[in-house]
Amino acid sequence: MTFDWGSAKWYVTPDSIPEAGLSFGEVVLNPGRGHDRHNHPGAEEVLYVLSGTGRQMLDDEEPFDVSPGDVIHVPRGMFHSTVNTGWTPMRLIAVYNPGGEEAALRQLPDFVSLPAGEVPRLRRE
Repeated sequence: MTFDWGSAKWYVTPDSIPEAGLSFGEVVLNPGRGHDRHNHPGAEEVLYVLSGTGRQMLDDEEPFDVSPGDVIHVPRGMFHSTVNTGWTPMRLIAVYNPGGEEAALRQLPDFVSLPAGEVPRLRRE
């Protein structure tokens, strides 16, 4: 899954493994980019920062900095967003419980599906 803000690769989803009760994937945010404030009414989300630096917003709280090793828990239905504040791609592990919330990403206007093996490329704006 690619978007104007980055990409997401889902390793475990209820669609790919019917017995799976959660979704597990990697999200990459391009430098200076992030996704719009949104929520997941049907699932909680846990994010683990692998690399890069960013700003995390949870509900109406003051946004805070995140860096490698940080864990962010987003309760079901809470509005949130993540923005890469660094010069390199920001990599995160994302988990939805229960799984399946990633299917909604296919409805976003900037969604692009790449063929297997094709790597998303950064583009200059």
